[in-house]
Amino acid sequence: MSIGLNHYLILSAILFSIGLYGALAKRNAIVILMSIEIMLNAVNIAMVAFSRYIVPLLLTGQVFVIFIMVVAAAEAAVGLAIIIAIYRSRETIDVTKIDLMKW
Repeated sequence: MSIGLNHYLILSAILFSIGLYGALAKRNAIVILMSIEIMLNAVNIAMVAFSRYIVPLLLTGQVFVIFIMVVAAAEAAVGLAIIIAIYRSRETIDVTKIDLMKW
């Protein structure tokens, strides 16, 4: 039995579900950022799998993965900078206690 497209898509769906649960259920801002990274990596797996099994001669999936990785790196850098700035002023990273946008 060989590994096919279905296996990669199931792995991608499981990873995306884990990331979605972490992003919606957790209160720690760093865990939420890590969950978003897991979701982006699940999308990367799906893109490469589709590219490999649907159009193996073109590298469109791999090119999109590079763009997604660049966006993920920028998101991590900006997100961590925001979390550090909020922690310095509020001394917490619990998202339920961060109310900077309230009147």
